[in-house]
Formats: sequence, C-alpha cells, structure tokens
Amino acid sequence: MLEQVEEVIESLRPALQSDGGDVELVSVVGGIVTVHLTGACSGCPMSTMTLKMGLERAIKQSVPEIVDVIAV
Repeated sequence: MLEQVEEVIESLRPALQSDGGDVELVSVVGGIVTVHLTGACSGCPMSTMTLKMGLERAIKQSVPEIVDVIAV
C-alpha cells in the first residue's frame, strides 16, 4: 500500500512543484496517509483544498483502502 501511495504522490508532484510547492510522504498507517506540504504549499491558503480535493481524491481512487489523508 505504501508503494501505491508513493506512486500517486510522484504523479502529482510535478503539478505541485510548478506552483513552488511540494509534498513529502510521512507515513501510511491503518488506512491513513500522513503528508507534509512544503515550499509554497506550506503557507498557502489553498493548501487544504490541494490536500483534500487533489491529493486525497487521487490517492483514494488509486488505493481504495485509504480512508483519510492528513497534513502535519
């Protein structure tokens, strides 16, 4: 499951980097993915939308066992 989540994040990384941000995978435990938004994403008011509507949606579509994606 970890590898599948990493693949999804890698596929989304260029879009985040094009806006000056990035994401780091912290952990995948019990269906919960923990990420750390960095760069421009860390202080962006739209980061919650990026997290939920972008990262979480893409990860859940590819890895149905995931129930939540949270940022730390």
